[in-house]
Amino acid sequence: MDLTVLPQRTADELDAMRAAGRVVAQTLAAVRAAAVPGVKLRELDDLAKTTMYEAGATSSFLGYKPSWAPTAYNGVLCLSPNEVVVHGRPSGQRLKDGDLLSVDCGAVVDGWNGDAAISVLVGERTSDADARLVTATEEALAAGIAAAVPGATLLDVARAVDAVARRYGYAHLPDHGGHGIGRSMHEPPFVPNQPLAGLDRVRLHAGSTLAIEPMLLAGGERYRHKKDGWAVVTADGRRAAHVEHTVAVTDDGPVVLTTA
Repeated sequence: MDLTVLPQRTADELDAMRAAGRVVAQTLAAVRAAAVPGVKLRELDDLAKTTMYEAGATSSFLGYKPSWAPTAYNGVLCLSPNEVVVHGRPSGQRLKDGDLLSVDCGAVVDGWNGDAAISVLVGERTSDADARLVTATEEALAAGIAAAVPGATLLDVARAVDAVARRYGYAHLPDHGGHGIGRSMHEPPFVPNQPLAGLDRVRLHAGSTLAIEPMLLAGGERYRHKKDGWAVVTADGRRAAHVEHTVAVTDDGPVVLTTA
């Protein structure tokens, strides 16, 4: 049976993607440190913009307008607090003690993209339930990364992520997931977080690059969009977490490109 094969990046191309990923990691580290009670989401976005541009990178997100979006994106970060799962836009909203904030960042260096996300517990009045949700999402990401080896398929990656979500009893954000990445931030294929028909036809080889990104919900899987057309919010108001790394498949095992 014929299998779909992802583009295979050369060693030099992976080095270029690693440079972009390093900027993403540095930016997320700066934002994590600054995500304290009282700070405005817009201030975190301004910090990210400065960090990114001083490193010689441009934003993958700023001005991005996919076909489903009513407007071009207005920030360099997606900042998604509490019941906002993904695509929360920078605003004057201030973080509160006990918030759960998901932060997504994309950077471009020399035409190559890096993309990663973190979930941060804000302040000192954080809950055990939120900590468990973040831990599960991070473990799901680690499992998906571990499955990204030569000869595996996207079904193997999806099963690995899904197994962790099931073990913890969390739902996935439906219709959302990771993606191929390289010269463009979003490239084929779609990388779901749970098994779907046809995923066994997409084969990974050394040089394949993926953005793997679990999005786990503490409650049910139903969601809605805010009036801005961007932010995805849990329908039941329960909290969500989102983490992501850009990963290269190599003969020596998976390599995370979005690290400092």
